[in-house]
Amino acid sequence: MAPLSLLEKAQVWLLKAVNGFLFALFRLLSPRTPVMSGKKLPPISNPLLLVSATQLAKKIRRKEVSSVEVVRAYIDRIQEVNPFLNAVTKDRFDGALQEATQVDKLIEEETGGEEVLEDRLPLLGVPLSVKESFALQGMPYTSGMVSRRGVVATVDAPPVALLKRAGAIPMGVTNTSELCMWSESHNHLHGITNNPYDLERIPGGSSGGEGSILGAAGSVIGIGSDIGGSIRMPCFFNGIFGHKPTPGVVSCENQYPPSTGRHKEYISSGPMCRYAQDLLPMLKIMAGPKAHMFSLDKKVDLKKLRFFTIPHDGGSPLVYPVSKELMDIQRKVVERLEADLGVQVQEVRFPELRYSFQIWNTYMGLPDKEGKPPQAFAELMGEPGRPVWPLWELLKWMMGKSEHTMAAIGLSLVEMTNVSKPSPFIIQQKEKLQKAVEELLGTDGVFLYPSHPRVAPKHHHPLFRPFDFAYTGIINILGLPVTQCPLGLGEEGLPLGLQVVAGKLQDHLTLEMALYLEKTFGGWREPGAN
Repeated sequence: MAPLSLLEKAQVWLLKAVNGFLFALFRLLSPRTPVMSGKKLPPISNPLLLVSATQLAKKIRRKEVSSVEVVRAYIDRIQEVNPFLNAVTKDRFDGALQEATQVDKLIEEETGGEEVLEDRLPLLGVPLSVKESFALQGMPYTSGMVSRRGVVATVDAPPVALLKRAGAIPMGVTNTSELCMWSESHNHLHGITNNPYDLERIPGGSSGGEGSILGAAGSVIGIGSDIGGSIRMPCFFNGIFGHKPTPGVVSCENQYPPSTGRHKEYISSGPMCRYAQDLLPMLKIMAGPKAHMFSLDKKVDLKKLRFFTIPHDGGSPLVYPVSKELMDIQRKVVERLEADLGVQVQEVRFPELRYSFQIWNTYMGLPDKEGKPPQAFAELMGEPGRPVWPLWELLKWMMGKSEHTMAAIGLSLVEMTNVSKPSPFIIQQKEKLQKAVEELLGTDGVFLYPSHPRVAPKHHHPLFRPFDFAYTGIINILGLPVTQCPLGLGEEGLPLGLQVVAGKLQDHLTLEMALYLEKTFGGWREPGAN
């Protein structure tokens, strides 16, 4: 394999140097955040919070519990935990209670029976949380931008509309990273969100508010988006399930920022939840008229699948090595699959994975079919005015005068280091990897892959390890479906997990694996229950 050119080596060095400088500057000049050390979330007291959305909907339809009771239980829980988490940035509790009352009235008046309700309104009366970058009519629609303060959505994003049409009741919107392009959910409009398992750690990003409130049992189902791991990292760090579908099926319209360049090829909207059984029905609803493309009604026999495991990326110079506890838990999954299903799990390695970040970064910068490049991050930061000047913005930040986070400023600075033409070597690595992975998986293969090199980092530490998201980002560029699955808690009481990846449009395979792994490893655990 050809080594990186001198120019590419210089780019790697420059990226590391810029990053190291920014992190040192941040530690020196950033304002100190309130210390959360030793504080823990209140334990769950209402048993309704420990029931899946699918089962809640059934109980509501059967009048075993009212929608009002369920919605009140989640309002109480959000009010109890959100002061610790800062996950929900704006609630709609009054509206939710009114809608729950209407649901209970509808059920009382329904003459067609439970089956009719289940078919027409499968999530009737079930609470839902929504990532704030999705348009939810009447709610803030800012993606953490101070300049968008006061912007309110006038429509629903299509997946949100479909979930509402299925009977789900939105409870509020949740925090994101600034412009949804960072692995920590922090911005100067809504503040920083905490991890429910350790309040001094990150919940991930950009769907970190969703991950946090779901992990804390303040929500049962939620919706996120993912162009580099923004569903999977929060699900991993907060011990819940999430699915990044094959792109192009679930609509990504009416999200901010909008997709430009070739981003529509890599971004996916998908479900996030605490219980694996909720993934498939949510995805089916969110996909709307295109749901048949996922073959979700096709029965899956795990014993007939071919299984592979990839323990790490082969040693990227930009990415931290995978920790021993994450490699160990992936090995345990392999052992259980072989023992329980009688299959052989083959270990494979792709040397091209060493260039995962460079592949992601290169392809995210490619122009669309008309030759139009993606909108520059500095332009997005400056909207509705002129693009920001990254170095000037950095000086403003040092004086405490910037409306932007260090992460966003850092991204705009890194953008300046990008070479004008994509590296032929990196393009070749991606094409070789794409061909090899697709040949390996076919229509009956799945592979296991680490979600991240480490468990949830401390706040702001991603500034010193900005490229670790490459473990999730590479799957976006390959256009593959992937389910993030929790695997219990580790030595520090933090969630463990891994990614299960299948071939394009074989989403039903990874969703079936999520059910198996939940049954085998216990799924979501209440924070503090280690």
